Amino acid sequence: MPRVLVLGTIHASGLARLRERPELEIIVLEERDEAGIDAALPTADAVLVRTAPLPAARLARAPRLRVIAKHGVGVDNIDLAEASRRRIPVAITANANATAVAEFAFAQMLNLAKELRALDEAVRAGDWAARHRLAALELAQKTLLVIGFGRIGSRLARRAIAFEMKVLAFDPFIPAETIRAAGCAPVEDLDVALGEADVVSLHCPLTDKTRGLLNAARLARLKPTAILINTARGGIVEETALAEALRARRLAAAALDVFACEPLPASHPLLGVPGLVLSPHMAGITQESAQRMALEAAANLLAGLDGRLDPALVVNPEVLA
Repeated sequence: MPRVLVLGTIHASGLARLRERPELEIIVLEERDEAGIDAALPTADAVLVRTAPLPAARLARAPRLRVIAKHGVGVDNIDLAEASRRRIPVAITANANATAVAEFAFAQMLNLAKELRALDEAVRAGDWAARHRLAALELAQKTLLVIGFGRIGSRLARRAIAFEMKVLAFDPFIPAETIRAAGCAPVEDLDVALGEADVVSLHCPLTDKTRGLLNAARLARLKPTAILINTARGGIVEETALAEALRARRLAAAALDVFACEPLPASHPLLGVPGLVLSPHMAGITQESAQRMALEAAANLLAGLDGRLDPALVVNPEVLA
């Protein structure tokens, strides 16, 4: 009987899809149950994973593993090189949460531009005079720099254009003609574009090339009135440098949904920093997207076991050859 491991909580519809196959044994484990995961891997034929780490050492414990189905699109928690060496396809839910993340990033742009949290706190504190001190911004006619113009970045761009924003897009993997056709201006020099942007939103994967992409030097290129949004991956922004920039008022505000270490440690330098809004890596989680991700991940896992995976949904499609 093939054994399927589900690492983390997923929407009930995804589990129901898996349980439609009576020949499968389904085992659901909490993401932090490291001992339980390690004990179950040696007999696992397939894994559906959210954010639990699957490094090479852990994959080595799973000699029967035939497919990894990611609940989402980021695969930085999976040793892709090792999976590819073992010829284990890693499938993603390519479009399931793109709208959710784009909407969340845009909501944070509005939140920070309009200073909504500060206004709420002022009213609750009886500080009606805050209306004379706080100065909200209009997004219309402002410049948005989208770093990463894939499924999410392009959706964010459409929403920004609807708000009459000018959109710059930096993505070395997307043709300039595609970016122009979307009503945006392609960017070749990221450093120059950072100095032009009123809002910067990150939508690129975490790779060796993007780790530390926004370091202290690049953060210093931003306008002191600029807003930074990161709903992509922790590690793309140097967090200590960001905290220093916000404290020194060299940057107006930022919103982070992702962090280099999750959950965020109580001693983290970002905590207590002014002008910063934090959320627990949930930009892509809505009632609708949670169901879509669970169903698509379950479908990918079953397709992997059946040998009928769509190469377009596999991040290492060469293993299917």
